[in-house]
Amino acid sequence: MMVSKDTLFEQLVSLIAASHQLHYELTKNLPKDDITPLQYEILEFLLVEQPVTRSELSECKGISLPNTSREIKKLTDKGLCEKLDDAGDRRKQYIRLSAGGEARMKEWMAHMKQLFLLKVEDAQDAELARISEAMGVLSATIFRE
Repeated sequence: MMVSKDTLFEQLVSLIAASHQLHYELTKNLPKDDITPLQYEILEFLLVEQPVTRSELSECKGISLPNTSREIKKLTDKGLCEKLDDAGDRRKQYIRLSAGGEARMKEWMAHMKQLFLLKVEDAQDAELARISEAMGVLSATIFRE
């Protein structure tokens, strides 16, 4: 079956919107306490992509470098992330989750996993395999760097 690239693009836009909605549903009741939504997004990004520079974080999250620095300072003060100096370039710093940040994210991911498992509890093995294969294809093509 031939599918046009225009159709694929429309499907991608729909998938992105659905992904945002699913992400919202999985995170809306997390016990974030004193963490703002932006700070949570930063922590979530660090969970899957660390260490990163302030510039990389700023670009990925679409926020200015001064705002990125301010949020990183707040998260560092809360003990959720830490800065690492680059051994080869003393002007460069990397940001990563601290042990406390990793523990907090582990709690939140466990909560999200429970909600996700409810969404797929009735899925048969063949359907789960198809979903996994589709995610693999997307990761290897559309979402690759």
